Parts: sequence; structure tokens; C-alpha cells
Amino acid sequence: MSEIIEFTDSNFEQEVLKSDKPCLVDFWAEWCGPCHMVGPIVEEIAKDYAEKLKVGKLNVDQNGQTAAKYGIMSIPSLLIFDQGKVVDQIVGAAPKKQFVERIDKIVK
Repeated sequence: MSEIIEFTDSNFEQEVLKSDKPCLVDFWAEWCGPCHMVGPIVEEIAKDYAEKLKVGKLNVDQNGQTAAKYGIMSIPSLLIFDQGKVVDQIVGAAPKKQFVERIDKIVK
């Protein structure tokens, strides 16, 4: 069982950009209602894709540098990284099916 990793400004490069497998990064904040709706879905995805996908959350209030670098204007924003590059982005709360369809295109 994979657990959600807490990504930060200081570990983002090592954990995400240099990762040997694709990463799903949930940009969120404590005060964001839709972020809390997406949270359980992100946890399920972490379990479902434990072997193939690194899953984590980045709190935009505490890690503004990384959020700004990727132009995060609305949260929740979920970015999928592969080999250090953003390959897909989902903005706003969405059903799990939509996340899975996008992830399955990247994770073989």
C-alpha cells in the first residue's frame, strides 16, 4: 500500500522531477472545500497505483514557490509529471473515473 507523500518546495525536485516513475501532484490548501472532496480520491489512486505512480500533495499556502512555478491559479489542481515534465493537468474537483482515465494514458 502506497501512502500519500507530502511534497514541499524543498523536496519537489528530488521527489517529483527526478522520480523514476510518473507522479500525481495534488496542489491544495486546508481552506479549500473542493480540495477536501478530491482528497479521498487521491488516496484511493495512491493505493490503486502503488507500484506504478508516486502520489502526493503540495500545500500551496506553505509551498508558494513551487505553486507559482507551475502557474497554479485554481485549486485543487492535479498535475501529472512524467520524466520531470508536466504531461497532464486536471483543475477542480472531478469524479475518480476522470482522474483514472487520464492517469491510465500515462501509466502503462
